[in-house]
This record gives sequence, structure tokens and C-alpha cells, in this order.
Amino acid sequence: MEAQSLLALPAVLALEVSPGETPPRLSLSRDEAAELAGLIAIDLHALLPQVNQARLALVGALFDTVELLRPGFPVWATLDELARRVPRGHLDNVVAFGSHEGHMPAQPLEPDPTYADGPMRLLPLSLLAPADLAEALGERLEVELVGRGEAGARTADWLMRTLGVKLEHVRYLSRNDLLALTCVQYEHVNLAPLWSLLEAALLTPYREEITLSSRGFELRYAEGKVFIPSPAQWLQDQTGDPAQRSHAFAGIVFELRQYAALLEAHGLPLRLQAPASVETSPGGLLEILAAVDPGFDPPTLFAHEAPGLGVVAITVAQRGHGGQPRALAHGYPLQPQALGSLVATLADHFGIPPDLHALGRIMLDEQGRLSAPVTALH
Repeated sequence: MEAQSLLALPAVLALEVSPGETPPRLSLSRDEAAELAGLIAIDLHALLPQVNQARLALVGALFDTVELLRPGFPVWATLDELARRVPRGHLDNVVAFGSHEGHMPAQPLEPDPTYADGPMRLLPLSLLAPADLAEALGERLEVELVGRGEAGARTADWLMRTLGVKLEHVRYLSRNDLLALTCVQYEHVNLAPLWSLLEAALLTPYREEITLSSRGFELRYAEGKVFIPSPAQWLQDQTGDPAQRSHAFAGIVFELRQYAALLEAHGLPLRLQAPASVETSPGGLLEILAAVDPGFDPPTLFAHEAPGLGVVAITVAQRGHGGQPRALAHGYPLQPQALGSLVATLADHFGIPPDLHALGRIMLDEQGRLSAPVTALH
């Protein structure tokens, strides 16, 4: 069985942690990973005797779903690459990768503590099978794991003793099972449009995908990124009185914050498709509308605010003739840590102090555009 002829059948061992429990660590040692892999091999052989013709590879680390479902599936890709390097027959064709001196053998196999509190922890594994076996084995794997994928008692007991936590369920899932489960979870919390983008990025990354959020905001996946139109332009195109428009804008920002956080967790950056958009720190969007007019007052930074959301947008404006404001830029902090970075970037771009003037509300002009206070010039 030459390494280059092996096809990977990705799966996970899913641990449903009991309420109030959190694993005290995110990785297993090399010896622990090897011991667990041996137990997994016994479980899988009972379900599918053909697995003795494949190579079982395991990552001895606990991941969240968002860490595994990223474009290119980097955790599985790294696992498969490392496993293919191991000579046939080594450890009876069972290969496990654990931590040594606190580090996993490759960076993609390092779980991120940011996502360590989820109720389900996942140990990635792969069956590397010869090409002439892979299709049939893959089909049986999908069927058997759905129907009889509960881990053996010895495996579950070993995990609880080694990790020091109580587990509600321990079962095997194919990667397709994990994709389907995640789809259902996102649809259940009204995030089906986000799943459409993520599914495209994972399974057909070469194709564009366009969808609408639940509030009718367009999102487009292309070339590894998700693009959105200018929120300020979207606001300008809305109808209704100023209070209705402001409420709609706050709702869009709230929705975009949900999308931005989940997309970033899945390794998909959110970007403005506006031609004047500017790259900024993660969690912030920025668009430049105009250059400073030297005949107007110096630019000022204004913060649009909404109840429960804090600052939803920043506008840089100059006051001109008759005190009428002229918008130069808008920034959108979609994550709390992005606000300071946006303010600093805008202040540096326009050469002004980073003083942010709170408006206490979302301020619109007569055309329904994001604006700034009108102050008579003296």
C-alpha cells in the first residue's frame, strides 16, 4: 500500500460533554493518543471489518466544530500528510499524533483555547484506504456510523478517566455527518444563509455563492472571502421614517456581527465589496468616501450608537458652508476589539486627533444617509 495511492476517509470521534464540565486540557500526550487510537481501531473493526485494510490516523487533540470546518479542511489535510509519511506496518498500521512538551507536531493540529468551552469536543481521525477499497469502504462508513456509531464502553470509559470529565455521549461521525449536523444547527438559529456561504467555501471553493441574510442583506462568497455591500449604502436605499431606518440599520449591524464572528471562526474573512473599502483589523470594516476639503472645517470623528449594541458605526465628517456636514468615511466595528483600531486608522488617515464624539443615536440626514450634527459656523 503505497502512501500516494491512499485515499482519505475523514471522520471524528465526537464527545458530548456533560453540562458544567470542561476538559482541563485540549491535547493528549503521544502515549495517550496511541492508546486511544488502539481502542478506536477495535471499535471501528467491530463496525467495519474492512478497516483492517486501511490505515487509521488520529489527532490526539480536542477541537470545536468551527476549527475543523474551515476551507481546505486544514486539520484533516495535515493529519493525512503526516500519516502518509509513516511506513506501512508501523504500530500495526494505526498512527496517532499527540503532544510532546506541550506542542502538537504541526501548527494546524493545535486546538485554539478560544473555542474550548463548547459542549461538543471533536477528535479528528482518518482512514487512509487503497483506491480500490476507498469507495466501498467510504459508503459503508457513512451507513454504519449513522446507525451504529456509538463508541465502545472501553473507549468512553478511557476518555472520561483520562480527561477527567463526564461525557453524555461518545460517538463516531463521518465528516459528512458533521457537515449535516452543523447545517441543522445553523438553520435552527436562523443562520441558514451563513451555512450556504460556508458550504460553498468548504465543498465548492472555486464557485461563487450569493445569498441574502434574514434581513435581506446580500452576502457573496468568492475566492475564499465573503463580500458585503456598504451598510451605509444599504441604509440609504431603505424606505420609511428616520426611526424606522435607524432601527433597520441597527438590525443589520447586529446581524453582521453574528456573521462576522462565525465566519472568522470558520476561517472566512468578511470584506466590503465597495470600491473605496480599506483593509483594517479583523472585526472591522472601513470605507473611504472622499478626501479632505481644505476649505472646510477639520474632520471630526462621530460615533453612531444603538441601544444594546453600543457604537454601530463611525462617521468622519467635515462641516462646510452653513454648517452642513460632509461625510468622508464610515467605519463599522463588528467586534468589540475593532473599535479602537478603526478610530486609530481613521484618525491616522485623515491626520486628526483620535477623539470620538458620541452621538447617542444613529444620526441621519434628510436623504436617510449616515451623517453628523449640523452646526452653524461663526
